[in-house]
Amino acid sequence: MFELLILMMERVGLIILMAFLLVNIPYFKQVLLNRQKLQAKIILMVIFGIFVIIANLTGIEITKNTILPANFLPTISTQAAIANTRTLVITVSGLVGGPVVGTAVGFIAGIHRLWQGTMNDFFYVPSSILIGFIAGWLGQRKMHRHAFISTMEATLIAALMECVQMGFILFFSPSFTSGLNLIRFIAFPMILLNSVGTFIFMSILTITFNQEEQAKAVQTHEVLDLAAQTLPYFREGLHKDSARKVASIIQHYTKVSAISITDTHQILAHVGKGDDHHIPELEVITELSKRVLKTGEMTIARSKAEVGCSHPDCPLQAAIVIPLFSKNQIVGTLKMYFDNPDDLTHVEEQLAEGLALIFSSQIELGEAEVQSKLLKEAEIKSLQAQVNPHFFFNAINTISALMRIDSTKARELLLQLSKYFRGNLQGAISTTIQVQQELEQVKAYLALEQARFPERYHIVFDVEEDCFECLIPPYAIQVLVENTIKHGFKNRKDNNQVYVQIQKDDQALHIDVFDNGEGIPEKRLALLGKQTVESEKGTGTALENLARRIQTLYDNQGNFFIENNPEGGSHVALTIPQRK
Repeated sequence: MFELLILMMERVGLIILMAFLLVNIPYFKQVLLNRQKLQAKIILMVIFGIFVIIANLTGIEITKNTILPANFLPTISTQAAIANTRTLVITVSGLVGGPVVGTAVGFIAGIHRLWQGTMNDFFYVPSSILIGFIAGWLGQRKMHRHAFISTMEATLIAALMECVQMGFILFFSPSFTSGLNLIRFIAFPMILLNSVGTFIFMSILTITFNQEEQAKAVQTHEVLDLAAQTLPYFREGLHKDSARKVASIIQHYTKVSAISITDTHQILAHVGKGDDHHIPELEVITELSKRVLKTGEMTIARSKAEVGCSHPDCPLQAAIVIPLFSKNQIVGTLKMYFDNPDDLTHVEEQLAEGLALIFSSQIELGEAEVQSKLLKEAEIKSLQAQVNPHFFFNAINTISALMRIDSTKARELLLQLSKYFRGNLQGAISTTIQVQQELEQVKAYLALEQARFPERYHIVFDVEEDCFECLIPPYAIQVLVENTIKHGFKNRKDNNQVYVQIQKDDQALHIDVFDNGEGIPEKRLALLGKQTVESEKGTGTALENLARRIQTLYDNQGNFFIENNPEGGSHVALTIPQRK
């Protein structure tokens, strides 16, 4: 029995060694984490199926309580039995993979054991299947929490499963006496060592995954700290200054060889090795980055050739390139470079992917804040009549004067004034509104202006029928019409004509405002819509604000255009993309 104990220790040691090597493979770790999925179960069946066949082949042949010397057992003699680690592997497969995996591995073990011996050994098939099912059923309750059954519980289950196997041997032996003698010889070593082996196997899995969880906790803390430090810069937008500061922070935390950030055209920042030729302001130079910008998918390069840098002395030998998104559009890339390909592990891949998601969210948050700021500025501008006492008092004085001579007209203007202020408030809280709503707002404003200056302005609206429900930024038309009335005609008292045309095609809505005024000085014309232009009758921010809002709202697909007409006056055109 002592000799059998020593030999069984060797077999258990082999299985434990294989388990130790297996848990250090990143792919196998991912399989274990996702072991509830069908694909992972199939992989576990294959892995433990191989283990259990090895356990059968490395078993110890016993005939009449005598150990026969052999290191490999493709077949055994008719009267022989085997002491092996088969039950250990079946039990662990069930505890790890659940009843489906345990049952499948038990079936493989039983069939292979039958193939080694004769039809007299058929009982190993149902016994192995039963052991796998019971172990899987007992271990399944931990699977939904990505945990494993405790090592002590696993040890007791392994001992119980070995006892089940001994019961089958005793029941199906040719005679009760021969079966009892065999059990007396093999039971203690097999129950003891298979239980200890299960304890060690499950301990390896538990310790490995505890270390993984601890490492993830530390990494999560660092990522959160990193994200907190990068947020203020990405909120400014994706440009050279913010990218350089962010790249320095990322490299400090990740310790990679280099960090590079690009937009869709050029390198914005490169910190670390290779900064002598990966220079900001240059166009994207690696084929790897170009491919990521084109496909929108994370790409990994594990050699210098795959990195695709054309510089002969580039030290960067591996890279992870991840696209950065904002509103589902690629806005740039984050690149983590390594001077040693072995440093690029699965942990770095997961880290890079997580950082890209965080940074994409931060960029989008920054753009949202810019948009919010622009809308706030638009609100201030559009509500100028409310907070500007001149407009308010002029309107009230006009209505008051009309009440003495035309009360019906005064009542109509009062309703228009109410509609105007209500429209301002509604537009201030919306990103887009319908053309119909915007036109009502403009007409309310014009009604008040026409009451003050009867017959001074002649406004014509030419709107295609299918344009009324199209969405545009609030105050888009109002800003143009108001700007024309205030600045287009100066002090001219008649023949002041404004023509507003709204039409659409398959891609966009086109808004054109023409006037026959005095035009715009060329020096001011070049600045309108691009920067604040001071004015005697306003703050000078209305057109710039409108142009910026269109650019931000429609991802640079919208357009603001202003020109002088050859025959006199000015023309302002807006292109508003229509999202289907």
